[in-house]
Amino acid sequence: MASDMNDYFNKKKSQGGGFGGGGDNSSPKAPRPPKIDFNFGGGKSIILYFIVGLVLLLVIAKPFVIINEGERGILSTNGKYQEQALLPGLHFILPVIQKVFAVDTKVRIINYASGLEKTDQGDGIKTKPAVTVLDRRGLPVSIELTVQYRLNAQFAAQTISNWGFSWEDKIINPVVRDVVRNVVGNYDAESLPNERNTIAAKIEAGISDNVKSLPNSPAILQSVQLREIVLPTKVKDQIERVQIAKQEVQKAEQEVARAKQEALKRAAEAQGRADAVRIEAEGKAQAITIEADANAKANLLISKSLTPKLLQLEQIKVQGKFNEALQTNKDAKIFLTPGGSTPNIWVDMKESRSKVTSSN
Repeated sequence: MASDMNDYFNKKKSQGGGFGGGGDNSSPKAPRPPKIDFNFGGGKSIILYFIVGLVLLLVIAKPFVIINEGERGILSTNGKYQEQALLPGLHFILPVIQKVFAVDTKVRIINYASGLEKTDQGDGIKTKPAVTVLDRRGLPVSIELTVQYRLNAQFAAQTISNWGFSWEDKIINPVVRDVVRNVVGNYDAESLPNERNTIAAKIEAGISDNVKSLPNSPAILQSVQLREIVLPTKVKDQIERVQIAKQEVQKAEQEVARAKQEALKRAAEAQGRADAVRIEAEGKAQAITIEADANAKANLLISKSLTPKLLQLEQIKVQGKFNEALQTNKDAKIFLTPGGSTPNIWVDMKESRSKVTSSN
C-alpha cells in the first residue's frame, strides 16, 4: 500500500501537474504529503506485534481471577477441585485447563413463612413455606422461623465437591424441617404457646448438632429465630376459652382477696376500738386505785397522828367555841360526847327549832 501511494505521487510529479490542475508549470505546486513507513524499522515492528498479540490473548483467555471479600474460590483443574479454597485477592490460572468458581461465605437467610412459595430474593435471602408439623395428637401446626447460616470457609471446597453448589437446599432445609417436626411433635398444640421459649431452644440446638455432625462441618449455624406458631382454628378457640376462664378465676380470686382485706381491715378497726375502750377503762380503774391507795395512806397517816393528848386538845378547842356561843344564846343546850370522839351538838330551845352544827 505504501509503494502504491509513492507511485501515484511520482506520476503526478512527472506529468508536471500539481494539485492546481491544468498542467501549467507556472502554477504554484501543492505541498507533498509526508511519506508513511509501515515497516516500523524492521525488528521493532515484530516486538510491537508480539506485545499487542499478548495483550489480546490475556484479554480473551483471561488467565487470572479476582476473589472478592466474603467469598472463596474453588479451583478446578481438569474437572478436579483443589482441596484448599482460594482466599480473596488476585489469582492466576491456566486458561482452558483451570477454572475458578466463586462461592459466597457471607451470612445467608432462609425465611420459613406460611402461604408463600419457594422464592429467592437475592443477596443470600430465601423464602420457603412454613414447616407443617403434626402435634402429639395428630393436629396440624405450622411453624414459622428464620434460619441464619453461612458456608464454612475452611471446608468450602470439600462441601462443594460433596454437595454441589446447591448445598444449602441439601443440608440446611432438610435438617430444619426434620428437627422442627421431631421437637414440636412431642407437644400438644394447646401447650405450644406456653412452651415457646423451650421449643425454640430445642430447635436451635437440634439444627446446630445435626449440621455439625456432617463430615467437614459444611455450614456454620448463626441463629434460629422462632417467629410464629400457627395453630388450627379449633385449637385457637379452645385456648381462648381457657384463657377467658382463667381470667374469670383470677378475677374471682382477686375479689375474694379484696373481701378478705376489707374484713381484716374492719376487724382491725374493731379491735382497735375495743383496745382503746379497754385501755381507757384500765386507766380509770388504775386512777381510782391510785386515788384509793392515796386516801388510805393519808387516812393511815392521819390515824397514826391522832394521839390521846391531841384529841384532848381538839376537845378543849371545841369547848371553847361552845362557851363563846353560850354567851350569845343563853337558852341553848349543849350535849358533849364522852371523850370528844364525835362532834358536840347544841340545841337552841328558845326558837323551838334545832340546828345541827358539825365541827372538827
